[in-house]
Amino acid sequence: MSVAATNDGVTQALVRELDEAVRLGDVQRVTERVKSALEAFSGGRVALPERYLRSTGECYARRLLHRDPELGYTAVVMTWGPGQGTELHDHAGIWCVECVLAGELLVTQYDLVEQREDRYRFEQKAAVRAGVGTAGCLIPPFEYHTLANALPDATTVTLHVYGGEMDFCNLYRREPSGYWRCVPKTLEYAT
Repeated sequence: MSVAATNDGVTQALVRELDEAVRLGDVQRVTERVKSALEAFSGGRVALPERYLRSTGECYARRLLHRDPELGYTAVVMTWGPGQGTELHDHAGIWCVECVLAGELLVTQYDLVEQREDRYRFEQKAAVRAGVGTAGCLIPPFEYHTLANALPDATTVTLHVYGGEMDFCNLYRREPSGYWRCVPKTLEYAT
C-alpha cells in the first residue's frame, strides 16, 4: 500500500525494486539490493511532493512515503533543516538503508563496547559526510549512530528504508561518568 508516493513511473519503479529486494529474504542480500536501488534512484530521479521537502522548526521531519503490509518494510522521507540532527540512537533491531536525496548528511557511527545493567559505553567510529546519492546500511547489532544536516544554511532530504515499522528507538544520553543512559523514544510521522 503506497501511502503518498507520487504517481510518476520512477517512484513506482523504485517501489518495485524495493519489493524485489525485500523478497530476497537474507538481510545481507536485501540491504545490498536496497542500497543499490536507492543509489540508482537518487540524485533527483525520485520526484517527491513538496510536503516531503519541508523542514520543521523544532526537529527533523519523518514522513511515511510507502508501507508494504505484505512484505513488512517501510520507506520514510526525512527532512533536516539547518542545525537539525539526532541524538545517539539505535534502530530497535530493524535493518535500515539510508540515502541522501538532497543536501549533505553527517553520519557518525558508534560501536557498543560495554553494557552494565542499564548503563552503556560506546566508542565513536567513522564520521562520514554523505552527499547526494550516498547510501549506507545499518544491520543490527551495528545500528548505533547520529545523523545531522551537514549544511549550515540549506535543507537536507534523506530516504530511509526499514525492514519493518520503526515506531520507536532507544536514545542514548551521555552521563558525567562516561557511560550512556538509555531513554526509549516513540517515533511519529510529521504531517
